Amino acid sequence: MVGAIGSPFPKTAEHAAPRAENPRKVHDTAQQFEAVLIGQLLKTSREAGGSGWLGTGDGDDAGQTGMELAEQEFARMLAAKGGLGMSHMIEAGMRAKSTESGQ
Repeated sequence: MVGAIGSPFPKTAEHAAPRAENPRKVHDTAQQFEAVLIGQLLKTSREAGGSGWLGTGDGDDAGQTGMELAEQEFARMLAAKGGLGMSHMIEAGMRAKSTESGQ
């Protein structure tokens, strides 16, 4: 049987998954993850439309960069206000996983 392939990077406390003992960190991590997902949805819809999700055309590099920053901030704010409701499910899953592994 082949053994598990480990990461070439040492696992430090800084890079470890947040533990359930620190509910604020778990909440923040889940919210950040949801913001990334919302941001990807916005980016994909903008790129698929051709004329930008605001209908502006986004032809120049400055406009493109501005739209990317606006999407990221919009996604972060949506996630902070509840977003799609995914952060609650992610938090519950992280807590359950932490409890199962006995951390």
